[in-house]
Amino acid sequence: MRVLICGAGIAGLTLGWWLRRAGAEVTLVERAAGPRDDGYMIDFFGAGYDVAERMGILAELHGVSADIAEIVYLDGHGRRAGGLSYDSARAMAGGRVLSIMRGELERILRSSLDPGAEIRYGTSVTAIRDVPGGVDVELTDGSVHRADLLVGADGLHSVVRRLVFGPEERYLRLLGYHTASYLVRDAELAEEVGRRALLVGVPDRQAGIYPTRGGDLAAWLVHASPGTALPADTRAEITSRYRGMGGLVDRVLAHCPEDPYYDQVAQIRMPGWTRGRVTLLGDAAHAVSLMAGQGSSMAMAGAHLLSTELLGAGVEAALERYERRMRPFALGKQRSGRGAARWMVPHQAWRIALRNRLFGLADLPGGTAVMGRAFRRLSAGV
Repeated sequence: MRVLICGAGIAGLTLGWWLRRAGAEVTLVERAAGPRDDGYMIDFFGAGYDVAERMGILAELHGVSADIAEIVYLDGHGRRAGGLSYDSARAMAGGRVLSIMRGELERILRSSLDPGAEIRYGTSVTAIRDVPGGVDVELTDGSVHRADLLVGADGLHSVVRRLVFGPEERYLRLLGYHTASYLVRDAELAEEVGRRALLVGVPDRQAGIYPTRGGDLAAWLVHASPGTALPADTRAEITSRYRGMGGLVDRVLAHCPEDPYYDQVAQIRMPGWTRGRVTLLGDAAHAVSLMAGQGSSMAMAGAHLLSTELLGAGVEAALERYERRMRPFALGKQRSGRGAARWMVPHQAWRIALRNRLFGLADLPGGTAVMGRAFRRLSAGV
């Protein structure tokens, strides 16, 4: 089987790993000029954690996991407003959770990929044509690649999805927030933060500062923004949006680079992910948004499921089974993401205060179970 994967991120690399393990001919094309080491801190748990364990890369992931002792909520004056120990947070995931930089997960997946899988950087897809029993894919370098299957694993703003299923605006559902992230290299600030993940919350804005394994700090910023357009000057937008949230945030803002990661917080909702010998995977098919917090995990779970189906049946039947089995899982996570948004970055001060109090319950005996039930009800709107 010849498989062309557009996107050498977490979804594409995981799919390539499993398909190469079974002997498939795999080529990945990636529009970025080379391997990316950027990204943001993710809590890695759930089905993706299980897949990583099956792949034998869990020990490496533990080696790059941030050593966080406590999650602390601060108000706009830098005063403690709530929090919980990381052990309590870990207990809510059955102990199977890691806080890692997304770029580190991608790097470990890439290094574990069989050398027989080719990765072409600086390359993307420009045209797709059905042929008997397969698909011809024209690439930006002018070559045409014939494959039994084309997989669009190229993220929220997927080129494959646009070429095969139509304009992005048909499927993009904005949740009303913008987000940014970047690394902060400040030894003095890192020492002050220590082993704490600090979250500064005010209505419509939240700034998170996390220690990384390498000694840097990861900044993750989210703010309410009903507009659809991205700002022309992202650094200026970030500075203006988050100024006035206290001395800690101001120090983090001072390190904002000229071109940080910045995007809309959005989901992709489609009636179907497959057309002929083309299918979508990960965020390209069903982005759940940062509010759901399991995009990387779901990408790996979907890749493992797709590879399993492809190796057990013909391509058409495999794609039908993949989508039928994955769709309910994805839709459930999207619902959770929409519900969680109003508690992750609340519009009202009272919601912030209630959220912070609930987090404090987790360190009490039986608190993790109480907190888990409470947030499930709140996220569902009950």
